[in-house]
Amino acid sequence: MLTLSAKIRKSLKKKAKVLRENDILPAVLYGPKVKNPVSLEINLKEFEKIYKEVGGSSLISLDIEGKQCPVLIQEVANDPLTDKFIHVDFYQPRLDEEIEAKVPLAFEGEAPACKELGGTLVKNIHEVEVKALPQNLLHEIKVNVEGLKTFEDNILIKDLNVSKDVKILKDPEETVAFVAEPEKVEEELEKPVEEKVEEVEKVEEGKEKEEIKEEKEEAKEEGPEKPK
Repeated sequence: MLTLSAKIRKSLKKKAKVLRENDILPAVLYGPKVKNPVSLEINLKEFEKIYKEVGGSSLISLDIEGKQCPVLIQEVANDPLTDKFIHVDFYQPRLDEEIEAKVPLAFEGEAPACKELGGTLVKNIHEVEVKALPQNLLHEIKVNVEGLKTFEDNILIKDLNVSKDVKILKDPEETVAFVAEPEKVEEELEKPVEEKVEEVEKVEEGKEKEEIKEEKEEAKEEGPEKPK
């Protein structure tokens, strides 16, 4: 379990903006065993490294001034312009009770149906919701696509490799990934387009000739314009 150091924010008068300017990330800790939410401050760079490795679905050890707390990264807030982290919520769960969490899927390998048949890998699902004890939660679920050899092959929820301690809360028969056939682009598709363009041009040309003809006939009927 990865460890992240944290300090208690003793003075909340210190503005969060000032903390962030010094690469310090404001945070809060809460949970069933935490009587009152605890305001914290952590090193931004350290948090970025850990979050990249565990995301929000694996326990980490939060070292709060020497006291170890197993927590989940419950929620993060990002700056809409820079996308930098500006706040994080830590949740300390009960380790004897199952919880639900979303776990991302990590696709691995290359599907033969893509490489050899020119198909396109279609990923229907990118994350799944699971239920497990906090200590059994996964950072990600790996999905190997090398078994997709034909366009009829697919990977279902029931094919995902997870331990018996983790329950996936989705229909076992739901499709996770498959390879779609390449679109057949026939050479004749361009020909009708060209023919239609020529037909439109001929119609327009015919309209112009007809309009000129009508104008000439009207001019004949009216006769030469009389001088005023």
